[in-house]
Amino acid sequence: MDHDVFTAERPRLFAIAYRMLGSASDAEDVLQDAWLRYRGADQADIRSPKALAMTIVTRLCLDRLKSARAARETYVGPWLPEPVLTGDDSRPDLQVQRSETVTLAFLVLLEALSPEERAVFLLKDVFDYEHAEIAEMLGMSPANSRQLLRRAKLRLVERRPRLSGTAESRRAVAERFAQAFASGDSDALTALLAKDVGFWSDGGGKATAARRPLGGREQVLNFLLGVRRAAETAGFLSQASLTVEEVNAEPAVVLRVRQQLESIFVVSVEGGTIAGIRVVRNPDKLAHIDRRLTLH
Repeated sequence: MDHDVFTAERPRLFAIAYRMLGSASDAEDVLQDAWLRYRGADQADIRSPKALAMTIVTRLCLDRLKSARAARETYVGPWLPEPVLTGDDSRPDLQVQRSETVTLAFLVLLEALSPEERAVFLLKDVFDYEHAEIAEMLGMSPANSRQLLRRAKLRLVERRPRLSGTAESRRAVAERFAQAFASGDSDALTALLAKDVGFWSDGGGKATAARRPLGGREQVLNFLLGVRRAAETAGFLSQASLTVEEVNAEPAVVLRVRQQLESIFVVSVEGGTIAGIRVVRNPDKLAHIDRRLTLH
């Protein structure tokens, strides 16, 4: 068997695994396991090495998703995916397909789907596989694949997020947000936040975070100013640094205190204002991106 096929297809394999699982760490584990299985397959039984590699990865992801769903039901506070660096050449494997499909908002939306619906939707709508190919990968009929896709689209069609503006314009908004947050400028923050802005904070029970989503400019503004005041009172503010990076295809404010990564604020921009802020504080979900940021 030509093992180089797996290496050549790795960007595409990682892209589907990450979107399936919402975790770069789990996606890396799946690819490692898939490589061992791929290498051990009987060459005489293989018609398409590329199809075999994708089949192994997809089925491993399905197994992980089914076990993960139970754990997420008892998750403390809002659940957000593990953030990853994108943009430039930091994660070309995540740029294999449309960038909006790697946003945190989109990955959270996929949680509404069953594991099989999620797999079919991603393979067909994002990665452009045919239903006959998907059916063979998942061990179902093409008709069943089509039915799962229709069901998935019905659940996603009205809420599917779209990226607004350009990467540069979105980054400019995030930079103004970082400056306003650092200085505690209430007026500047108010002007940046959309009236119906949403706010989600994932601490996973391991870091301080809002236990429920917040909605509306006033509520989000008061929370942000309260966080800043608490940091100032604790003496953290003078030791904090804020930088802006592209995370999951959107601008994000990276907060470090004493050089330690504390939070990542991923900012969703619509029409020049901030429509959503998703904050990842769970240290388990920051380890992977922290390593990437160190190398960046």
